[in-house]
Amino acid sequence: MKKSTIIWIVVVAALLFLCGTGCSKYNTMVDEQTKVEQAWSNVETQYQRRSDLIPNLVETVKGYSTHESQTLENVTLARAKATSITLDAQSLNDSTMARFTQAQGELQGALKSLLSVTEAYPDLKANENFNKLQDELAGTENRIQVARKDYNAVARDYNALVRRFPTNLFASFFGFDVKPYFSADEGASAAPAVKF
Repeated sequence: MKKSTIIWIVVVAALLFLCGTGCSKYNTMVDEQTKVEQAWSNVETQYQRRSDLIPNLVETVKGYSTHESQTLENVTLARAKATSITLDAQSLNDSTMARFTQAQGELQGALKSLLSVTEAYPDLKANENFNKLQDELAGTENRIQVARKDYNAVARDYNALVRRFPTNLFASFFGFDVKPYFSADEGASAAPAVKF
């Protein structure tokens, strides 16, 4: 056999091996990216659920507290800001995640203010509709935390895959980028002050 024929056989065999490995790595990255997209969709679904509860909560409180208009307006504005930021899993990066998290945090803070206002209205606290909405909101907040935790777990697996050698070579070539994580809110590490 000629030397050039042996070289061509080796080159073709190497290309077939790389193609097989590359196709397998690519398909694995697509599978993991799809899991990230699904997990992100679950996060968005829970935030949408919270957003959908807010108008009912605001209307219920509005009927009892006519002079709390600033608090109600803050909740409405925070909800509008939070729902105006739309992200898909493809456009997730540290910057877009920070904007999304900040808007959701502002909404959560406005809701806390709204719920603390209700302490001044015993009739509102006794209202069955308000209590039901408050329970649904608390349940939704728990679902949001679970969805964020699940997203972080899937993103961790995906990020590890696209950063490992030799997959990282294929990932950079095909544009598979690392996805950001949800992190604790600023100041979350400080213990809350308890006063009696």
